[in-house]
Amino acid sequence: MQHQTALVWFRRTLRLDDNNSLLTALADSASVIPVFVLDPMILSHPDTGARRVAFLYNGLRALDAALRERGSYLVLRHGNPTEELGRLAEESGATALYYSQEYEPAGRARDARVCTTLRLESNACLDHLLSEPESVKTKTATPYTVFTPYFRVWQEQAFAVPRSTPERIPTPPGIATEPLPTGSTAFPSGELAALAQLTAFRHTTLSHYDTDREFPAEPGTSQLSAYLKFGMLSPRRALEATRQQPKSAGRDAWIRQLAWRDFYYQILWHFPHVATGCFRPPFDTIAWHNDEALFAAWQRGETGYPIVDAGMRQLTQTGWMHNRVRMIVASFLTKDLLCDWRLGESYFMQQLLDGDQAANNGGWQWAAGTGTDAQPYFRIFNPVSQGEKFDPEGVYVKRWCPELKPIPPKWVHKPWELSVNEQAAVHCVLGRDYPTRIVEHSEQRTRALALYKSLNCG
Repeated sequence: MQHQTALVWFRRTLRLDDNNSLLTALADSASVIPVFVLDPMILSHPDTGARRVAFLYNGLRALDAALRERGSYLVLRHGNPTEELGRLAEESGATALYYSQEYEPAGRARDARVCTTLRLESNACLDHLLSEPESVKTKTATPYTVFTPYFRVWQEQAFAVPRSTPERIPTPPGIATEPLPTGSTAFPSGELAALAQLTAFRHTTLSHYDTDREFPAEPGTSQLSAYLKFGMLSPRRALEATRQQPKSAGRDAWIRQLAWRDFYYQILWHFPHVATGCFRPPFDTIAWHNDEALFAAWQRGETGYPIVDAGMRQLTQTGWMHNRVRMIVASFLTKDLLCDWRLGESYFMQQLLDGDQAANNGGWQWAAGTGTDAQPYFRIFNPVSQGEKFDPEGVYVKRWCPELKPIPPKWVHKPWELSVNEQAAVHCVLGRDYPTRIVEHSEQRTRALALYKSLNCG
């Protein structure tokens, strides 16, 4: 037995199933102390949303309950991680620290400080991704910056088999812990909720995920993103459960989404400058208009474009937004309103339950045309045609913009084409019952193209 007592530092692996840091610590130690440190620097950060914190709190309570079923408990501390882990090591006599590998620049810097300062044997375990950033490289040993060739190599990897939940977790009694906080969210939190959702998804939605996921009015998505973000669900467990289902286009499409998740993490790992700037640095000089009134209207869901407004209202009310709509509203903010993608990225992180830096940053740079995508900057979503294609009857739009319920489907994505008399007849007058358009798409498209072309870096 290598260690008498080890600390297992939970961060974004809030589960017992297939938790490599926990299982490795148990194999190396006579006893372990599961610990979570609530860092006030993170809790008070402008991008830390209240919903996500509440989801975390409930996840910690679920984790503590699962630990207690196995003879353990979660030690909660509040403060600087280096200081709190140091105190806990002194109190318990722990000689080792186990934790999951971090990928975000700030998290990597924090872990380096902890490992340098504490006199503990530090062990970073691989828990959060299917394929590590250094695992998929080109023939010249460089990271991929375009998804399609990355995916070809990614899917040939021999992914690890998920490991079972330990039956017993020995933990010394009497270690001081703070009361577990609680929060209120519309989505159930914790590992059991994650596994239940995974089961429901693979038995109902998975087989036609490739088509249904594009339509925001349909229950066609996995609803697993928040669980993966917090590590309440192991990506290896998600992949295994998926592969156990009959082969289908839907199954392949979902596996591709898991690859996108790894792809954006390896971009953040190899190119940490994307955390604050454009993947392609020439775009850092773009002269965004950043009109505060337009940005505020976008936030409120009052742009006058129904599919955009529906998405933003869904985000405000639930902390989640359908992925197709995320692309539409992001394109609208950057290409129609000419606002810096970082404004949208930050607002999403404040609001999203599944807010994850790698995926959020990658998605926003994709929409803005400043990221890794092979498609140049001139891809600009038309909010009307996108709405008509993916919400043809206006079901999604009318769910989140109920003032549009009287509008016939033919006009629901372009209500301004109804005459004033026609608007009055259906009791939905623009400027009174629903906002008038804050910009005209075709005009803004022209301005956006001119703005990007002026950089000579397309």
